[in-house]
Amino acid sequence: MTKTTKPNTAAQLEERLLTEEEIRAMSDDDYMNPAQLAFFRNRLQELEKELLKNAGETTEHLRETVLVPDPADRATIEEEHALELRTRDRERKLLKKVQQSLAAIEAGEYGWCEETGEPIGIPRLIARPTATLSLEAQQRRELKQKLYGD
Repeated sequence: MTKTTKPNTAAQLEERLLTEEEIRAMSDDDYMNPAQLAFFRNRLQELEKELLKNAGETTEHLRETVLVPDPADRATIEEEHALELRTRDRERKLLKKVQQSLAAIEAGEYGWCEETGEPIGIPRLIARPTATLSLEAQQRRELKQKLYGD
């Protein structure tokens, strides 16, 4: 029995995750094909795992409260805890966006601008996988916020 090599088919590309370079090299006609969706799903799932791990570490860290008699040391520890809690709060908000992005992948809506329905673009999604607006729509929104406030 001899082994034969098979050419890369679309199914084989889906089985293995593509690299950023391979995704960037794809044509616009391949936008949000199954291989690209698998790449972003994997990236978002990894980010979700990291955020959940960080939250668990913070919980453990805050439980390890050390009582120190010096008020300056106690103030430093309290400030470090406050900073860590602010960081986790930002990560909690990011976790919500990650989960929404994963739900959008399952619904077939990932990669498309919420406002215009146009493609968000691979470079933007690689930089910010939770993006829901195209670059132009995001710029318009930020300009409105700057001019008119929230």
